[in-house]
Amino acid sequence: MDTAIELFRQAGSAIVQLLLSPFYYIAILLVVLHGMRQTRLERRLFHVRLHIWPALLLRTIAAGVIVGFIMSTAGLFLGVAVTGEAVLWMWGAAALLTLFSVRYLCFAYSVGLLGIVQWLLGLTSLAERGDWFGQAAGSLAQLDIAGLLLLVALMHLTEALLVRWQGAQAATPLFLEGKRGKLVGGYMLQGYWPVPLIMLVPGMTPEGAAVGLPWTTLLDGSALSGGGWSMVGFPMMIGFSELTRSLLPADKARAAARGLLLYGTVVALAAIGAAWWKPLLPIAAGCSLLLHEGLVIISRLRESARSPIFVHDERGLKVLAVIPGSPAEAMGIVAGEIVHKVNGMKVRTVEELHTALHIHSAFCKLEVFNLEGQLKFVQRARYANEHHQLGVVLAPDDRAGYYAVPGEASLWNLLRRGGSARQRNSQSTSF
Repeated sequence: MDTAIELFRQAGSAIVQLLLSPFYYIAILLVVLHGMRQTRLERRLFHVRLHIWPALLLRTIAAGVIVGFIMSTAGLFLGVAVTGEAVLWMWGAAALLTLFSVRYLCFAYSVGLLGIVQWLLGLTSLAERGDWFGQAAGSLAQLDIAGLLLLVALMHLTEALLVRWQGAQAATPLFLEGKRGKLVGGYMLQGYWPVPLIMLVPGMTPEGAAVGLPWTTLLDGSALSGGGWSMVGFPMMIGFSELTRSLLPADKARAAARGLLLYGTVVALAAIGAAWWKPLLPIAAGCSLLLHEGLVIISRLRESARSPIFVHDERGLKVLAVIPGSPAEAMGIVAGEIVHKVNGMKVRTVEELHTALHIHSAFCKLEVFNLEGQLKFVQRARYANEHHQLGVVLAPDDRAGYYAVPGEASLWNLLRRGGSARQRNSQSTSF
């Protein structure tokens, strides 16, 4: 009973500590900047807004809180030594890496880098120096890298859940330059979730009591069961970024989730091994860095080996995206389908689509090839107060006004007013 009371009391204190931490609000700010950049890019490319970033922000925060609760519950049985210094080291390294790319905000890179640096410092006597550099080296040497790597592995296992759950919801359609310079359609899947964590760590309670746990933790059971424990609240950041020309967003999210699940499992096993046998520590840290980067490289190689799917063909016009609240959404048209006929007229160009939409003013009847390649018929009445357009963003043609320039999104790019788009001409491709 005393243990349960102490758990609730310290959990409340850790939540207050978390709410006072600036890092959680910095993480939310980065999500806001990403959402605003996404909206600017959509307006530049399509002259419409496909996502409402405040709604995405609320959904992101809610998902992060749910995942944080799951991870915090699992953390009760890990025994990871997350100190205030560890949080500063992780966020400091992540902030430095973010200057080069926002995807490096993932703690797989910062913790892996800290683990390798700690191992290299262990080969020297720098921690014995009396100056500030020696103090920093000594602080880094005290980090529980194996425990932090296990935390990173747990994060990526939950990230697999988040990507499978929400990865396709905020996907941004893009006009991209193909291999031969011709424009093709594609999607950028990016997600960033601030995750509030409450971790159980070895150490005395704030009052100096040494209340033991009734269970044994994975990494440091003796310290937590007999030597006392405390709780610390801190935020972590989960994020992923994938570009696809050859898969639907939902299919790409599923593939990314499988890769993250495998990555999290391997890093978890390496971290547990390093916790019990220290010479494995640089290998576990290298796994955190290199395997995560390997996921990115493998994804890009697979994309380059496949043909783009968001291109027009002899059957009709390929739908890249559907505008929320539009007649096309009401008729059940989805991205990846092909508009074959409109009001009985075959459409192969944007001009033919525009003409066909005005054949009948009272209703709109479409023949569409669905994702399975089968022809389906949809129709809907057109109302006087509705916009004349159908509400689809078509795959690009030679008239596309802008196309996106893929690249690493750094913190500087998020702060810029413009989007990563290059101008061709001033035509629009949404109908």
